[in-house]
Amino acid sequence: MKNTRAIVMLVIAVLLGLVAVGVAVQWLGDKQGAGHKVAVAARDMQPGTELTADAVTTIDWPAGESPAGTFSNPAQLNSRVLKTVVARGEPLLENKLAPVGTRGGLSSVIDPGKRAITVRVNEVVGVAGFALPGNYVDILVNTQDEQQKPVSKIVLEKILVLAVAQESTRDETKPKVVDAVTLEVTPEEAESLDLARSIGTLSLALRNQMDQEPIQTAGARRRDLLDPNGSVEKAPATKVVVKRVVVRSRPVAAAPKPLSPSEKIEIIKGLNRSEVEF
Repeated sequence: MKNTRAIVMLVIAVLLGLVAVGVAVQWLGDKQGAGHKVAVAARDMQPGTELTADAVTTIDWPAGESPAGTFSNPAQLNSRVLKTVVARGEPLLENKLAPVGTRGGLSSVIDPGKRAITVRVNEVVGVAGFALPGNYVDILVNTQDEQQKPVSKIVLEKILVLAVAQESTRDETKPKVVDAVTLEVTPEEAESLDLARSIGTLSLALRNQMDQEPIQTAGARRRDLLDPNGSVEKAPATKVVVKRVVVRSRPVAAAPKPLSPSEKIEIIKGLNRSEVEF
């Protein structure tokens, strides 16, 4: 009896398992049949890449779950230009593409209303090769103030790096020391940057991409380097007090007039002697 009961339970478990498998297969078939094709990147591509037939492929995507702006026909993407980095297998969306008719290259990734300007840098100024396309930098100028004293000041903040040297591709594993950096700026920022590089030396400060907080600084001067904490006490200024002294003159007494000479007569009487003046 015990063996018969165990065999019955085993048969029931197997039957239930088969039913579950059948239901799952039917559900997957329904989902696959209700899906549609979505165009995706056939390889990793950089901004400015013009899409061709071999750069696009299609995959099955569940219906109702595809992102907005997808394409089902690869022919719709012919000659379109990427404005962002796209990885292999990533859906090609409308917001990742430059407007229809845009030619490939750096100009296709510049946002409307912005301009691209190139500045010369060196190994130190270029953040030792770590200012890569897609990074944000602050721009400093070292010049002289109105008193002809050295000053270093941040003139532009959160400026997008479009390209380094002649390359707009980004490879964070291979920093590259270059002699020029192309930046995306507004027309007003382009004017400020052109003036800054004509009056002083430019430097780049690499910035966190998530840092949106603007900053206000007064600039750094020589006294800030020599006494950053203001610990050196300055000698108090000498105060000179000038008192007005009034000297009042006193009348000088007139000198006594000399006496007019007089005549004297000496009278001798015995042992007595006397003088008479007249």
